[in-house]
Amino acid sequence: MNTDLDLRKLRYFVAVAEELNFGRAAEVLMMAQPVLSRQIRAFEAELGVRLFVRDTRGTELTEHGRLLYQEAEALLASASAVRRRVAIAARGESEFTVGFMPGLMVTTAVRAFQRTLPEVSIHVMRTSWDNQVRVLHDGRADVSYLRRPFDAAGLTTELLFSEPRVVMLPTDHELAAASSVLMGDLAGEHLLQDPAAVPEWATVAAEMRPRRGSARPPSRTVEEKLELVAVGSGIAILPQSTARFYRRPDVAFVPVSDLPPTDVLLGWESSRRSRLIDAFVAAARDAKHDLGQN
Repeated sequence: MNTDLDLRKLRYFVAVAEELNFGRAAEVLMMAQPVLSRQIRAFEAELGVRLFVRDTRGTELTEHGRLLYQEAEALLASASAVRRRVAIAARGESEFTVGFMPGLMVTTAVRAFQRTLPEVSIHVMRTSWDNQVRVLHDGRADVSYLRRPFDAAGLTTELLFSEPRVVMLPTDHELAAASSVLMGDLAGEHLLQDPAAVPEWATVAAEMRPRRGSARPPSRTVEEKLELVAVGSGIAILPQSTARFYRRPDVAFVPVSDLPPTDVLLGWESSRRSRLIDAFVAAARDAKHDLGQN
């Protein structure tokens, strides 16, 4: 009997296939592990094939599971594109949403846009390293302020400005009063963020060397990072504007002199054609010098 492919169960399948662990996949999906296991069994029953083998050694994909995993990304991307087009069409030209990364002040550009198009309702959405691009692809934002690194596939971007990067240290750290530091000075520290956000970290950090055991999971929000910095659990490397915005008495920031500046860009989907995007890009160009003024 033919059956439609359940995209919700397909997402559950992909989470398990990526983690190869039902417990970790359940955490990623923010659901109970028994519920996830039942959903996967139901999905297997609907497809009439076994997708995973679970034994004392762990969880592995079957041949059918590997085939589905290869196809799943394209299937989910296609479904996301349909939802995005429907969401944009429903929103029309009466609403406009701007994504922005922590530490950036987008008020000047937003106000200029509102003066130009007072009939449009404008919304702002705080983003993170994890979703700053995703909000464009899934239709939640029309434009988004982006910090490198990010995947620019399918996007048009415009460079707005560059700024120094600084290291966040507890105020009692031996380097907290330094005028600047080098990356090598930080080699023995623990980085409290995804190393992909600081590509230069891999070349100097002791914790990135082989056979040192599993790394602790990175903290997600700036606030969480700074709490951990303050108690001496590690360091964070942030754009200077972000450090200034989240200034606190128990955390110091010091310029890292051998790190190149980080860029702030405005991005939007290349396939989009919109007078509202054009208007906001013009406003953002005029307001770019106010972005990092905290």
